[in-house]
Amino acid sequence: MRRPNIIIILADDLGYGDLACYGATDLQTPHIDSIAQRGMTFTNFYANCPVCSPTRAALLSGCYPDRVGVPGVIRTHRDNSWGKLSPDAELLPAALGPEGYHTAIVGKWHLGLESPDTPTERGFHHFHGFLGDMMDDYYTHRRHDINYMRRGAEEIDPEGHATDLFTHWANEYITERAATEQPFFLYLAYNAPHTPVQPPEEWVDRVNQRESGIDPDRAKLVALIEHLDDGVGKVLRTVESAGIAENTLVVFVSDNGGYLKVGANNGNLRDGKEDMYEGGIRVPMCAMWPGTIPEGATSDRVALTMDLFATACAAAGATPGADIDGHSILPTLRGEDQPEEDRTLIWVRREGGRYGGRDYCAARQGTMKLLQNSPYEPMQLYDLAADPLEQSPLPQEHPMYRTLFKALSDHINDTGTVPWQRKK
Repeated sequence: MRRPNIIIILADDLGYGDLACYGATDLQTPHIDSIAQRGMTFTNFYANCPVCSPTRAALLSGCYPDRVGVPGVIRTHRDNSWGKLSPDAELLPAALGPEGYHTAIVGKWHLGLESPDTPTERGFHHFHGFLGDMMDDYYTHRRHDINYMRRGAEEIDPEGHATDLFTHWANEYITERAATEQPFFLYLAYNAPHTPVQPPEEWVDRVNQRESGIDPDRAKLVALIEHLDDGVGKVLRTVESAGIAENTLVVFVSDNGGYLKVGANNGNLRDGKEDMYEGGIRVPMCAMWPGTIPEGATSDRVALTMDLFATACAAAGATPGADIDGHSILPTLRGEDQPEEDRTLIWVRREGGRYGGRDYCAARQGTMKLLQNSPYEPMQLYDLAADPLEQSPLPQEHPMYRTLFKALSDHINDTGTVPWQRKK
C-alpha cells in the first residue's frame, strides 16, 4: 500500500471554543466539523506556546521550541525579535524525505524572514506563501510595508484575500501531487483568524443576517473563521475529487488560544492568547484518515503540537531523530489503547514589550499544573481535575509545587545552552 499523504492544517489564533464541534453556538464551521465527524476530536490538546512562532517550531521539529532556538515571536526588527531557528534542528521534511515524500508549505512560515532560514532552505521542496508573522492587511499582504509573499525564493505580489490565495495554492499543489505516485506532506498554515480581523464583507453580511444582535466585533471574527472554514472545505473537496481521501491523513489544529481582545471564544477556559492559563494553550485539534481513524471518536489524551512530528513520522513509516521531545499519538488515533506516558510537559515563552525579555512558563504532570502568567507574578499551582477553571491556587507547601518547579528549572537550564539569537 502506498504511504499515506499527510496534510496538517494550522489555524492562527483560533480559540478552543470557536468551532461548532467545540461548542460554539454563534458560528457555523461545517467543513472543519466534518473532520471531527469523520475522525477523532481531542479535548486535551495543547499548543507548545501561547504565541505563534514557538508552536510552529515545535510542530516542524518535534522539540520544545526554546530548545530549537524559538522561545518567542520572530519579527522583522531585531530589537523585538525573540527567536532564531537553530540550524541544527532537523525539520519534518528531512525526516519524511527518506521515505520518498514530496514536501510543501503553503501559507504562513514565521520561522525566518531571510536566507538561510526560509522554507526551501530548511528542507521543503515547495513553498508558496508568506515568510512573515501577521499581515497588516489580508489583501495587500504586507508587514511593515515589506512584501514577504514568495513562491519558492521568488517575491510575488498576488491579488486577493490571503485565505483564498492559500486555499487556491494548496489545491493546486494537491491536484498536481495526486497525479503522481509519490506521497506528499502538505503543511497548510493559514493566517486566519489572526488580526487584523478582516473578512470579506459578504461574509460579515451573512453572519449579521443570521445572528441577530451579535456584537459587531464578534460578527467580524465569526465571519473570518467561517471564511477560513470555507477554505478548508475546498481543500477537503479537492482531496476527495483527486481520489486520494482514503489514503490521506488530515490534521486540523490551532497554534495557540484565541485573542480575547478581538472577541475570541476559548470556551470555559481561563484567559487566551499570550497566557499560560488553559485558554492560552489548550487548542482545538481533530484528525481524520478514513479506514484508520474511527469516525466520530473523542480522546481526552493529553498531547502537544510537538507530538504531531512523531505522529506524522509514524504514519509515514519514517524514523524521527532520537533527540526529539514529542511522542507519537498514532495508536490513539487508530483507536488503540495507548497508556498515558509519565512525562512532565513544559511551556516557556520569552518576549519583549511588557515582559521585558524575561521568560514566563508552565509545567504540567498528570492533572497538576504550575504556571507563571507573567515574569512579574508568583508561581501558581492548580489541580486541573478539581479546578479546571484555574481559580483556586494551591499552597506552595504542596509537594507537587517543588516537583514542577524543579522540572521547569531543569528545562530552562537545558535550553539555556541554545543561542537563540546571535548578534549580527
